Amino acid sequence: MTPPLGTIEGFFGRPYGWAERTALMRLLAPHGFGFYLYAPKADAYLRRRWREAHPPEEMAQITAFAEACRREGVSFGVGLSPFELHFDFTPEARTALTHKLAALGAAGCEWLAILFDDMRGDLTDLAHRQAEIVDFVAERTRARRLIVCPSYYADDPVLDRAFGQRPTGYLEDLGAALDPAIDLMWTGEEVCSLEFSPGRLDRVAQAMGRKPFLWDNYPVNDGPRMSRHLHLRAFTGRPAAIGGHLAGHAVNPASQATLSAIPMLTLAASYAQGPAYAYAEAFGEAARQVCGPELAARLTADLGALQDAGLGDLSEARRARLRDRYAAFDHPAAHEVLGWLDGAYAVTGEDIQTQ
Repeated sequence: MTPPLGTIEGFFGRPYGWAERTALMRLLAPHGFGFYLYAPKADAYLRRRWREAHPPEEMAQITAFAEACRREGVSFGVGLSPFELHFDFTPEARTALTHKLAALGAAGCEWLAILFDDMRGDLTDLAHRQAEIVDFVAERTRARRLIVCPSYYADDPVLDRAFGQRPTGYLEDLGAALDPAIDLMWTGEEVCSLEFSPGRLDRVAQAMGRKPFLWDNYPVNDGPRMSRHLHLRAFTGRPAAIGGHLAGHAVNPASQATLSAIPMLTLAASYAQGPAYAYAEAFGEAARQVCGPELAARLTADLGALQDAGLGDLSEARRARLRDRYAAFDHPAAHEVLGWLDGAYAVTGEDIQTQ
């Protein structure tokens, strides 16, 4: 069983251009990617400056992308991160939130994700405060599907070190306080989980009071360390058996839009093929679909350098040879490899602290 499958553009660093975003959405749509959540951390008007209206030209681009999604049969959604609103849910903040929801609705937002991730959460009554915000949103949004990302969205203790110790029983309390029709996101046992199992998903569902909506952090590569690697290999650790245990499966792609489509297509293949799925074969087929046979063969041969070694372990001579190889291809995927080799997709600690 394939759950609702889609994209959440939720990474730090350089966001996609609108042409890249549209091309990725159109490439994935025929393969079952039925929703696209626009939530780049670099869009300050959805995050640290959420109280401010998008400039008209930017809102026009969002509206045009929403229309492009509709033409492809893809549900368009937005991830709104009302930054640390749970510390300051004042009448003025409520007014600003009402205006923001109206603007997103007018732009064509069909799905809405309220994202409390990557912000301080060390409050004993955090679940209650966030549920109050979500209830406020639910009464005012035009969106037909509402999803929430908790502040502590994984078992991973790195979240407690970064954002303060999670309150005891936080996930259970948040699930109990929210309408069961509202989805709750989860990234797994880690922020970037290697695998998911039906048993663990069932235990999370019991805590949440609903099936988890999976935010899958592969092939995302947006950290200072990860941005030095291209995540190209096929999905593993996501057996088709998990499908019936999920409310949805959203993939957070890499900073390279075209290259992201390669592993993303293999996830659709994993669900479709079940026990017959073979990840190396799936990679080859997806790479050929995205890039054509010659460039696919080149990427296959260079996987060890691009994904495993990464920029930190490539000598200047090796980088020069790779530049020469990919400069021979006039294809967006090859252009992305070249940009990556030249540091165009580097993500810094400052990006993560300020976006």
